[in-house]
Amino acid sequence: MTTNYKIQTKDELDQFVCCNWNDINSYIDEKMKTLPRPLYSSVDVRESKVKYAPVDHNIYPAGFNNICLLDLDAATNEFRKVIPRYAPDAKVVGIIPESHTKNTFYLDNIAILGKAIRDAGFEVQFLSFDESLFTEETLNLVSFSGYDLEIHKAKIIDGSICAGEHKTDFVVLNNDQSNPIGLDWNNIKTPIHPSPKIGWFARQKVMHFEFYHNVVNDFCEHFSVNPDLLEARFNKVEDVDFSEKVGIEKIAASVDDLLKDLPEGTNAFVKASQGTYGMGISVVNSGAEVLAMNRKDRNKMDIGKNKIKFTTILVQEGVETILKYDDMPSEVTIYLVDGKSVGGFMRANSERDSKANLNSKGMVFKKFCISEIRQNQDHKCKEAVYSLVARLSTLASCYEIKEFDK
Repeated sequence: MTTNYKIQTKDELDQFVCCNWNDINSYIDEKMKTLPRPLYSSVDVRESKVKYAPVDHNIYPAGFNNICLLDLDAATNEFRKVIPRYAPDAKVVGIIPESHTKNTFYLDNIAILGKAIRDAGFEVQFLSFDESLFTEETLNLVSFSGYDLEIHKAKIIDGSICAGEHKTDFVVLNNDQSNPIGLDWNNIKTPIHPSPKIGWFARQKVMHFEFYHNVVNDFCEHFSVNPDLLEARFNKVEDVDFSEKVGIEKIAASVDDLLKDLPEGTNAFVKASQGTYGMGISVVNSGAEVLAMNRKDRNKMDIGKNKIKFTTILVQEGVETILKYDDMPSEVTIYLVDGKSVGGFMRANSERDSKANLNSKGMVFKKFCISEIRQNQDHKCKEAVYSLVARLSTLASCYEIKEFDK
């Protein structure tokens, strides 16, 4: 493998991405061409003084309500192209949301997602297999911004997914399945994307970042870029039980092992490998801090959304953000459809510092548009690099889907 890379600094990377935008995207397109791509995804990107790195990848993203209208148009254009590839005669698209219907901000998300698909020329039906939501055949809700939503009780009729009695031609899954939907997906005729087989009941962050590591090394070898500019280092710890204090010493040793080769002052994110919504994360400066965790801290790391028991841990280099919004530390989230960047926002948090997990209490969102990223001109370098990182992360998720969707 190359060690004398032509591109060794973050500034050099910025310039390279700006000047080689077409070649970079052609490379990624070619890699994705033969792989199963997620219908959509979102990637959290941290930018420090010395690098960019993805720190989370969501295959069933919420937050479409946080992207700007120009970018929403870009998402619509991609949905218009990709849905017929999976269902050539599709007219009715079903959306299966999460069951937390009392979260009115989440309802904004599915309302805007529905709008993007409706604007692409499809009829949209919301439906759920969670019978606990229904006292009748439909559930009527109002989102935070006042959008009316009608969710139908989902049924399987002759192998097809239906919203009530109405057959859907294609289904968009917006449910991360930390609580799996109890269906035999192999016997469902209706195309459903992203794959229902890669929910958090099966998926692991560790696997994603292992694939990302390989993807980045291939990319950097091809373009002669130092891979440290595009990746947070990480370790994996298995067979952990925080409630029983099993494996705590292994995590502590892993933290110290990671930090010993990183610049002084770097911290480590100890993440549950199946954690979502910013849950199951602790930020530490040494292995000793892991050993010193009290019961409350261990409980936070033990059980996640829908009572998932965390048994595998990702120990990840803390990437200190240099971004700020209204003097609050911030990070970028990029949204993609069919592996192409379509929009994004900044997540800021007044209750956290630049080294902390910002996906937590106190966070706010700022829309920004990346739609001006075009050919090798008239685009902003930073947004282009964020898009690159998000696309590489999504390429890694293609390999994940290939692994699970057999």
